[in-house]
Amino acid sequence: MTDLNSTDDYYTVAQLAAEFGITPRAIRLYESKGLIRSRRVGRAMIYDHRQRARLKIVLRSKRLGFSLEATKAYLDLYDADRTNPERLLSMMQKCRQRLGELEAQRRDLEATIEELRAVELSAQDDLRQLDLDPESSFQAFMADNS
Repeated sequence: MTDLNSTDDYYTVAQLAAEFGITPRAIRLYESKGLIRSRRVGRAMIYDHRQRARLKIVLRSKRLGFSLEATKAYLDLYDADRTNPERLLSMMQKCRQRLGELEAQRRDLEATIEELRAVELSAQDDLRQLDLDPESSFQAFMADNS
């Protein structure tokens, strides 16, 4: 019998929602999309540590802008039959493809960061040419516009 008082092993919807700062409805959505699975114990729906970890991945993926479909494909890699060579090779192929995509995104992101830094430095130089201190002017601007 499952001990629901053992919060180290099992979590309720309310506990997960509180821990991750999301609504129980969001958890149910992720469950309906097959991203996580619950188990019924009496009248309670519970999640084990593995499902909690999957939820953490779902939320990270969401924060990074991945679709639920892409997140499900990523999670499916963990559920691969590790005794089937064809399945393992397919998993390797999907991992390498996704890694390539993420590396390209990282390069694009790094380039965008450098461009934004250059634009900011240019704005600072322009403020100095106007005899304004960039940092104190920025702080005053932020205070006026908050």
